[in-house]
Amino acid sequence: MDGVLRRRGRTLERLLHHEQEPVRVRVGQTAPDMVVFHALSVSQAANRHAIERMRFALSIDEDLRPFRDRFARDPQIGASVRARPWLRVMRRPEPFEALAWAICEQLIEYERAAAIQRRVVRRLGRRWVDDSGDVLHDLPTPDALAATAPAVLQSMDLGGSRARALVRAAREVARGRVDLHSSEHERTWLRLRAIPGIGSWTTEMLALAGQGRNDQVPAGDVGLLKLVGRIRSGGDPYARASESEVRAFFAPYEEWSGLAVTHMIGVG
Repeated sequence: MDGVLRRRGRTLERLLHHEQEPVRVRVGQTAPDMVVFHALSVSQAANRHAIERMRFALSIDEDLRPFRDRFARDPQIGASVRARPWLRVMRRPEPFEALAWAICEQLIEYERAAAIQRRVVRRLGRRWVDDSGDVLHDLPTPDALAATAPAVLQSMDLGGSRARALVRAAREVARGRVDLHSSEHERTWLRLRAIPGIGSWTTEMLALAGQGRNDQVPAGDVGLLKLVGRIRSGGDPYARASESEVRAFFAPYEEWSGLAVTHMIGVG
């Protein structure tokens, strides 16, 4: 875990912010078809914002029936669709969180990336303490990361090029040159990709996990390169596909390509 989301039994809990207002959000499943959201802050506007963002993160408002109807018999993901009809793309509540964590996760294993993310959160992030002394954490703001020297991030085990890319990206967001909430996603991706160290995989992860773009596939993901390579080669465990071959493989799923990836990971 990255240090911001906590799981307690069937309940998820984390700290979010509406502007500068901290909000504690809890999400619990009380029945197979019932999910309850609870937000605690000093304003109803902050509560509504936090619940909206967590609903987005859990993809809870998406109607998956068209996807299930279309792909329940698909030779690649049909078995997973039938076994897990509830499966959704897990997102980040805020697009900047998706972007920052994608940069941290470039080209390294998940466990190491999660350890780096925890260090960033503890040292630079925001914290909130309730009346019982319980502490919750949220990511640093774009302004805070923009003001951080790359050497500080490197001291947390983030590689030099990724540390510089994270600071540059945070500055672009903090100064308003990149609007991650804009509906002009492609324009945003182009501006980000002008930053050294940010390539297609990073913007595709931003799109899928932070902007709700289920049509996007993180084609440079090592796991997908191996998985598609193995399928295309007829089972060769050492085969690897190219990024273009990964995109072509998922192209038939069209607007559901990202969700198809989620099912493929589970069966691959």
